[in-house]
Amino acid sequence: MNTSYRSSNIFYTEHLVTMTERWRANNHLSGILWLTGLPASGKTTLALELDRSLFKQGWHSFVLDGDNVRHGLCADLGFSEKDRSENIRRIGEVAKLFAQSGCVVITAFVSPYRADRDRVRRIAGDLFHEVYVATPLSVCENRDPKGLYQRARRGEISEFTGVSAPYEPPLAPELKLDTSGVTIAETLAVLEQYVRQNFTLT
Repeated sequence: MNTSYRSSNIFYTEHLVTMTERWRANNHLSGILWLTGLPASGKTTLALELDRSLFKQGWHSFVLDGDNVRHGLCADLGFSEKDRSENIRRIGEVAKLFAQSGCVVITAFVSPYRADRDRVRRIAGDLFHEVYVATPLSVCENRDPKGLYQRARRGEISEFTGVSAPYEPPLAPELKLDTSGVTIAETLAVLEQYVRQNFTLT
């Protein structure tokens, strides 16, 4: 079977409800907050806390988390460079759809390769906001809530980002956060301020 075959009879369907109309109904803009950083840098914690806070304030938001997605949409993918790239491509397309529906999408993915994140930026355009959770490796490894760094150091996990696989930091993220030496509440406050500045409907 030729999996690269694409039908020439596929066309984009224009929606009858525009994004602007959805923004007005929701009373806020939509977009993608793409949290990237090393494992245990704080991405998922921040994403979930931000989602809960926005929800309580009446915002339409949703978290796409790396582990959750690999249970379903990307369950067929491993952790090779090629599979990681495809994982991020799929998430980028899904996140764009969520954002087009009027939602503030908060993603929590290591997404270690700069080229893959740049591709999502091209897919989503102005909807894309890269948030670099720049917690140092030493801090991430000391946290190690799932014991993954220890397992990777013992050679039990191959292609583990920060140990046996690379992480390429963003060159010009829209927002840079470092969760070391500060509380979750303090970091969350900075992230919420960014959301208010960039997603408030004027």
